[in-house]
Amino acid sequence: MKGESQSKSANFLRAELRKQGINPTIVKPKPKPLFGQAGQRISSLDIAVFSRQIATMLASGVPMVQSFEILSGGQKNPRMKDMLEGVRDSLSGGSSLYESLGKYPVQFDELYRNLVRAGEGAGVLDTVLDTLATYKERIEALKGKIKKALFYPIGVLAIALLVSSILLIFVIPQFEEVFKNFGAELPAFTMMYVHASRFMVSYWWLVLLVVIGSIVGFMTIFKRSVKVQHFVDRFMLKVPVIGQILHQSAIARFSRTLALTFKAGVPLVEALDITAGATGSVIYNEAVKRISQDVAVGYQLNMAMKQVNIFPHMVTQMTAIGEESGALDTMLFKVADFYEQEVNNAVDALASLLEPFIMVIIGIMVGSMVIAMYLPIFKLAATI
Repeated sequence: MKGESQSKSANFLRAELRKQGINPTIVKPKPKPLFGQAGQRISSLDIAVFSRQIATMLASGVPMVQSFEILSGGQKNPRMKDMLEGVRDSLSGGSSLYESLGKYPVQFDELYRNLVRAGEGAGVLDTVLDTLATYKERIEALKGKIKKALFYPIGVLAIALLVSSILLIFVIPQFEEVFKNFGAELPAFTMMYVHASRFMVSYWWLVLLVVIGSIVGFMTIFKRSVKVQHFVDRFMLKVPVIGQILHQSAIARFSRTLALTFKAGVPLVEALDITAGATGSVIYNEAVKRISQDVAVGYQLNMAMKQVNIFPHMVTQMTAIGEESGALDTMLFKVADFYEQEVNNAVDALASLLEPFIMVIIGIMVGSMVIAMYLPIFKLAATI
């Protein structure tokens, strides 16, 4: 037998096949196309749209297999089309939706699959899928806000550095030729930029290699080293304003994910294990795992949250009220709504705060070069 299946690793796929009674002899990654990847990647937003569509069809009484047939036929993304056809074929073979989605763990994570299993068991799959669609849309909107907060200043400063490099390589050398005809000694401030221009003209390729190498090297180390991830995450959480946004985002994702899994009937300890990976923060991930261990030995959730000393007092109190009243999921949803709104407000405030600050930095970077170039001309005019 030969076949293809999506998985996180070859060992993971080998274990999954053995559970199905198949003893694979060779499991190897599929070679990538010579000219890029075949089709667009499947994003979380694609999964959210798919969830909404399949929920609508199931609620309308369309059979499961036919629903996947209809959705796969209307897909423009080849990868999404192949995945939906694979799920359809698995369903036709008698597998449940939970088992069929398990063949695509990259696109359908543990949270998604567990909620689908709970929905199938309770006979409310269409409602669960519609809830999942809303959940993913909210999480993606939250991620978009965080990316906006982080990448807007980085992008503007990167453009400023690019403009400065162009001035150093192409513009300042032209001024230097004019300065030579003056026959006068140039100011120290001007000479500083002249030397920088000479270095950039001669070694621009070295600067480019160092910048690209540093970025690639850091990203590689960041992905492979848990210690580096922990250090970067802790550092970012302590950065003024941005750290507060990251804290609020992690709390919002924790609250919404835990509320959704608990509402679907997943046991609390298992729900916490699933939620740990959905916080988007290494620090919060470890904290939620410790909470899960404490709850497993008999602690109340709010007491376990207090022990890790990372959640605000309001969150633990709302959790305690939810546990006492038997409405934990409702309280957690309210916490999530509150902190998502806080993130929205903080990001808007950050954009307003950073705009003048960024303009000042750009003005200093570019304006100082202009002053350095025209300073000898002013000096010459003064001597005349």
